Amino acid sequence: MEKRVFRTEVGGRPLVIEYGAIAEQANAAVLVRYGETVVLVTATGTREPREGVDFFPLRVDYEERQYAAGRIPGSFFRREGRPSERAILSARLIDRPIRPLFPKGYRNEVQIIATVLSYDGDNAPDITSIIGASAALSISDIPFDGPIGGVMVGLVDGRFVINPVSEEVDRSDLELVVAGTKDAVLMVEAGANEVPEEKIIEAIQFGHEEIKKLVAWQEEIVREVGKPKMPFTPPQIDPELEAAVSEWARPRMREALLAQEKQEREERRLALRQEAHALFDERFPEKAADIDAVLDETEKKVMRRLIVDEGIRVDGRGPKDIRPIWCEVGILPRTHGSGLFTRGQTQVLTVAALGAVSDRQIIDSLGDEEFKRYMHHYNMPPYSTGEVRPIRSPGRREIGHGALAERALLRMLPPEDEFPYTIRLVSEVVSSNGSTSMGSVCGSTLALMDAGVPIRRPVSGIAMGLIKEDDKVEILSDIQGIEDHLGDMDFKVAGTEKGVTAIQMDIKIHGLDVDILRRALEQAREGRLYILQKMLEVLPAPRSHLSPYAPRIIVMRIHPDKIRDVIGPGGKTINKIIAETGVQIDIEDDGRVFVSGPAEGSERAQEMIRQLTKEVAPGEIYLGKVTRLVSFGAFCEILPGKEGLVHISQLANERVPTVEDVVNVGDTIMVKVTEIDSLGRINLSRKEALKQVPDAEAKESRKRAGARV
Repeated sequence: MEKRVFRTEVGGRPLVIEYGAIAEQANAAVLVRYGETVVLVTATGTREPREGVDFFPLRVDYEERQYAAGRIPGSFFRREGRPSERAILSARLIDRPIRPLFPKGYRNEVQIIATVLSYDGDNAPDITSIIGASAALSISDIPFDGPIGGVMVGLVDGRFVINPVSEEVDRSDLELVVAGTKDAVLMVEAGANEVPEEKIIEAIQFGHEEIKKLVAWQEEIVREVGKPKMPFTPPQIDPELEAAVSEWARPRMREALLAQEKQEREERRLALRQEAHALFDERFPEKAADIDAVLDETEKKVMRRLIVDEGIRVDGRGPKDIRPIWCEVGILPRTHGSGLFTRGQTQVLTVAALGAVSDRQIIDSLGDEEFKRYMHHYNMPPYSTGEVRPIRSPGRREIGHGALAERALLRMLPPEDEFPYTIRLVSEVVSSNGSTSMGSVCGSTLALMDAGVPIRRPVSGIAMGLIKEDDKVEILSDIQGIEDHLGDMDFKVAGTEKGVTAIQMDIKIHGLDVDILRRALEQAREGRLYILQKMLEVLPAPRSHLSPYAPRIIVMRIHPDKIRDVIGPGGKTINKIIAETGVQIDIEDDGRVFVSGPAEGSERAQEMIRQLTKEVAPGEIYLGKVTRLVSFGAFCEILPGKEGLVHISQLANERVPTVEDVVNVGDTIMVKVTEIDSLGRINLSRKEALKQVPDAEAKESRKRAGARV
């Protein structure tokens, strides 16, 4: 197959798509080059629908290869294993904007695989992969209503930047990924440093202008090399069955949906379905799946019409109403901090754990980040929705929700030099009926404040929904599960009283215009500030003290050249300090020393390290320990690893016949540093020390070895 090369420019850097020379057995494959970042994206689909499924079986895999950055994996096997959290989040980032653009009712399996082959550290492979997935699907014969584009928008020194490089990202107040078609926005993902809502809208508009150019460029590519799309006819339901079931179900469905409690509503919906099958299964044999499909569509229409025509939600609330909220803190006595946040039937318990510097997470992934000092993990066990199923390792949803809550709080944490702790938050969803990720944000703020973490400002979050029927649009605050499932948007917004810290928006229709987004953000601001007020009624500020069960950390600074003195040969010195004091010691290359443990042990270890790294100076007086004797004097250790010579003439005020007449090995004596010669040798005098220090001989007998006068 002939290779075709297509070029454009994004963010001032070349973007190249190569088609036709690689992975020819996939439905379509493109090699995307952005700077020196290279990603192979393939799109493969089956010719027949997958049997027995009532959903679209789309799978997106994002494969990081360590060789892309010139590395060898750090695992025992020295090969890539399970996807990293970053890879899972990148796969979700690709999935979310393309999923709504497949035909309704499409049941053929589709798989997108993005393999990162080269990474230059500046041009993000996940953004590159979004463009590659769109191009591959658009060129292929798989039905897809694209193309789409995706960019990151940064806010650097007050100006918007498309696809900022790593140095700009470090200085940016905003990291906003936006994807969409030429007409509308499909997906937004952002972390922000309390950016105002209007600035967020401007950033989305700024990014969408670049998306329009990317879509137009891909449309040219499709015209040149695109394949005809394979025929697809949506599954048809017998019109007689559809009319009969829908007419029967409509009034009954309204009654079932208006039950305010989730459990009662679920029971009514289940009873209605059982009654429908008892009534229609015999009339329409072997059409049980079609009956369920009509019931699903009827339920969706009834719920949506209740909202847009009558302003009534399934639990009786109005569009802006927020479910009852109550909070509690400090409910777990031995943890470092805990917060329980309840909103309606959504309830999240977040627990905070504070650790030493060495408790940081090691990152074995592409990118410059080697460690994480703040981690947020999210768990949603089956009992939270009243289900019975096996508990597995965290799935993509759990990882995504944890990352969103982590992003929402990250910029509000104190810097490491002010609060030198590793922080882990775990959100346990104990009851779920919508918006658990935002419940995690609220519970996490409470847990951090309960733990005494001096956060800059408290953060709250809210999930917004949308119902769009013809020209009627209704934005919903604090959506619950059924409104998320049957609605058109899941828009999560977290922030402080000053501005937004995180956003995640997914659209199930073919996009939204900016005016609707502006309304949604403003309504979200009203809601999250109300929620924040309820949280602060329980705990208005971080506690002034840490839990007695949290480690105490002392931060010291030593000269980097002294690190070897603290560690000692083969770690002998530092291990001795740890064994004697019961603390944990972490040393950074820049000379920062973190001592964590019980208060008494930490203070003792700090003094031992100070003695190890202290510079000896002429004129200073020490209590030293005699280490060996020679005919002309005694060698004395005045600091760990620091020895000097007391000449026999300097041992006492009177003449000394032999060294042993005054001192023996192991004795503690008071000495003064009289000289450090050009070779670094230290000369000491006991005679001078006895003159300067009152009761020196008594102190020699009382003081323990190594103590400073």
